[in-house]
Amino acid sequence: MSAAKIALMGAVAGATIFLGLPIGRLPAPMPRVRALLNAVAIGILVFLLWDVLAHAWEPVDTALADKRYGPALRDGLVLAGGTTLGLVGLVYFDRWVARRMRGYAETAGEGAAGWRHPAVHLALLIAIGIGLHNFAEGLAIGSSAAAGELTLALLLVIGFGLHNGTEGFGIVAPVAAAGRRMSWGALALLGLIGGGPTFVGTLIGQGFTDETLSVAFLALAAGSILYVVIELLAVGRKFNAKSITTWGVLAGLLLGFATDAIITAAGA
Repeated sequence: MSAAKIALMGAVAGATIFLGLPIGRLPAPMPRVRALLNAVAIGILVFLLWDVLAHAWEPVDTALADKRYGPALRDGLVLAGGTTLGLVGLVYFDRWVARRMRGYAETAGEGAAGWRHPAVHLALLIAIGIGLHNFAEGLAIGSSAAAGELTLALLLVIGFGLHNGTEGFGIVAPVAAAGRRMSWGALALLGLIGGGPTFVGTLIGQGFTDETLSVAFLALAAGSILYVVIELLAVGRKFNAKSITTWGVLAGLLLGFATDAIITAAGA
């Protein structure tokens, strides 16, 4: 398969993230609906966290089973370091942004708040975390196609495309839950941040396959996703709707497993 066709596969897998973004244009929903949207996003991200960590741990587990302790230690340290950097790094990044926002007048108007609004800022963090994850997915697509495993590459595109469709909703859910409407331009930018790395990873993955590099990006994604889950849980508590939150988280989690089951069944 030509490099252009492989790149197109990566672009398709990443572009499906735009399917869930238009919810950021919906009018402000009722509080219970907002609580549900927030909870479903948490469930999707919890599944994504499990999925990312499972793939990142696989090389370590395989190396340990084969008694290759050197590679196991190397990849294990990369996993631990990347997760720490992704989680703690966002804590300090968020604190830095908060300091820059301090003193900014919220009364400046709805449009003037822009990216400084907490909900929009959280959506940006989610997009960054998902983008790191999708970069690693792009590496898998590119390396598989370049190695001649076209069936596997196609299945990866289908599976990642399904996941990205739900991830788009996860990005804008905090904004919808806050009752804000984002411009189409802002939604497009979030989509590029979250889905664009799939295309970039596909281009890079055609040239080489480095398992440790893949673990590093997956670890960074895991740490950033974990941070966002913590933030969304804090937002969810403000709604004081435990039952709705519980069902919403469960629905998002099952949605993640359902999309994964579809691609597994297709591969079988």
